[in-house]
Amino acid sequence: MSDFHGQLDPLSVNNVNVGGAAALSTYWQRDRAENPNTLLLTGGDAVGASPPLSSFFDDIPTIDFMNYAGFDADTFGNHNFDKGLAHLQEQIDLAEFSYVSSNLANLDDNLTGVAPFVIEKVGGVKVAVIGVTNPEAPTLVAPGALGTIEITDPAAAANAARAEAEKLGAKVIIAIGHLGIEGTDAGGEPTGPLTEFAQDVHGFDLILGDHTNVQYRNTINGALVLENLSKGATYAKTTLHYDRRHGGSVTASSEFVVPVTSAVQPDPRVVELLAPYRAELAAQLDGVIGVATGIFPRGGNIERIREVALGDLTADALRAAYETQIAFTNGGGLRSPLPSSYLPQDTTLRRPTPGYAAGPPYDLVIGDVYSVLPFGNQSLTRTVTGAQLWAVLERSVGQAPNAFGGFLQISGFRFTYDSTQPAGSRVTSVTLDDGRVVAEDATTYTATTNDFTNAGGDGYVELADGQGVTRNLMANDLLAYITAQGAITPTTDGRIDDVARPGA
Repeated sequence: MSDFHGQLDPLSVNNVNVGGAAALSTYWQRDRAENPNTLLLTGGDAVGASPPLSSFFDDIPTIDFMNYAGFDADTFGNHNFDKGLAHLQEQIDLAEFSYVSSNLANLDDNLTGVAPFVIEKVGGVKVAVIGVTNPEAPTLVAPGALGTIEITDPAAAANAARAEAEKLGAKVIIAIGHLGIEGTDAGGEPTGPLTEFAQDVHGFDLILGDHTNVQYRNTINGALVLENLSKGATYAKTTLHYDRRHGGSVTASSEFVVPVTSAVQPDPRVVELLAPYRAELAAQLDGVIGVATGIFPRGGNIERIREVALGDLTADALRAAYETQIAFTNGGGLRSPLPSSYLPQDTTLRRPTPGYAAGPPYDLVIGDVYSVLPFGNQSLTRTVTGAQLWAVLERSVGQAPNAFGGFLQISGFRFTYDSTQPAGSRVTSVTLDDGRVVAEDATTYTATTNDFTNAGGDGYVELADGQGVTRNLMANDLLAYITAQGAITPTTDGRIDDVARPGA
């Protein structure tokens, strides 16, 4: 499974519920009944950026589920470090499965209970599972969240771990890496850190990717390479055949499973495990706050590529809360559509999830806001110069048209850029909503953003100057804005315009 993010409730995909902890458990029990020689693996970010059913309880419900479901190994993605090392250590201690990562220098000075790999004996064969953490993780979390841990080259570390595992008798080598597909090459083939890693390692039989919510399957350098859709929307059921009689050769095949929730009986023990958390959550988050005339989409990385209605809504909420001239927030911080997958107990509410009254319009509840903004980031006000703003916007669009978690959703101004120009020279105009031109100079403007971006998260060193006053929980500002509006409509108004890709 890839990038679970504590998605304990099903997702609604094209009006069909898929995944969810109780259904996934049943699917995996069925798979094990077909072949008991089974490992259950994931590649990081099983927790972090989670919906309220997990995040409001420090992701303990997700770790409990993973223990019950029988996970064998996980590695660290950037979101595992969201709340710092003390919190991560608590999760490691709670887990009954192995955490493995081979490319973390200074690991023992910061965490205990983590190894480069684990060897499992499956069907009489020693199988090594080697973990890899994404190198850019330090830029995707708050400064200092990794302590003194340094992330080293993934391929070099994994190759060294493979050699060591083979000395210990491992015959089958699997990598679980928080590495994904991020775009396409000149020939239109999917590419990214996952494929680059597969090309640079040797002697692996299976490489399981993560991180980017892309379904991918290919054979590279003799290894089957896979990535699933995130949050349990798919999982890869993979068969490895180890042939003792022909030199220990390994063949691999795989199918992607779409775990349609209604196709199985939900595991009653998982339902029971989550019931007390649901009851406590409903008392806090089931209150209706407004109505959406349609769905504010999120997913498929759209919020990391272009202006989206959810980004406009969130940035508008920040600007309105503190009456600043402009506001901006990173698209990667928006983690759910609106309405979300949150499941209020009142099924007479109009929701896009099967089992509720039909919409549109849709009833919004408090839980939706904390699903959209699960990180606990704080709103922050400051001033920025015109020159700073231009530099910030250059970074925002520097990877376009590829997805970038730091792509900014904005309010109070609009800008144009040309994605065909060299990074750093793409922004062509910046204008306030009142028509005033923002020059690349020392003129100052009042701004609202979030504390993560302001601290240099996603690489925004232009903002890491010590300025800024933290204000309120960002989710609470969005909650107040939606409540005040009453009814909201998903629209965009051309705030961000790539002149090389009109209408994109």
